[in-house]
Amino acid sequence: MESFQRLYERWVSRLYSFVYNYVKSEDVTDDIVQETFLRVWTHRHSLNPDYSFKSYLFTISYHLLLKELRHQLNHPSMEDYVEYLHLLSTSGEYIEQHIDFERFQEELVKAKAKLTPRQREIFELNKEQGISVSDIASQLSISEQVVRNQLSASLKIIRMELQRYAYLLSFIFLLSK
Repeated sequence: MESFQRLYERWVSRLYSFVYNYVKSEDVTDDIVQETFLRVWTHRHSLNPDYSFKSYLFTISYHLLLKELRHQLNHPSMEDYVEYLHLLSTSGEYIEQHIDFERFQEELVKAKAKLTPRQREIFELNKEQGISVSDIASQLSISEQVVRNQLSASLKIIRMELQRYAYLLSFIFLLSK
């Protein structure tokens, strides 16, 4: 345990810098670094002292980093965000306010936390996964009207919480219809 602590102290800052340079998010960087050292600890008995620990450590974090970047690129809102930026840059109506996707995502998570569990589930199924009202009703064994009511209530809360991002939010909601 003491030797693991020494390894951690020796490599954590370098590993953190490496990961942060790619993801630019402290939370994501913390998660990847923590997972990297967790995997080292889990596989400590199979480590070969003849091989480079640095290579082993950075290879693990590299693969976790790739997994995270793929996840971010495949996030439903990322596609909407990229399309929105493209439309802005080609429309001639460029909004001078800088749009920070990560900040928007953080605010959206906070806004969704204010929804009831059912509202959140329906919102995510419809707006983030693109599932139709009728399919949600079937999946959750509720009427389509209940789905519409819950979705309407959740949209009111989300819109109120994300007023600052109204132009982006409206665009995303239009795309998901």
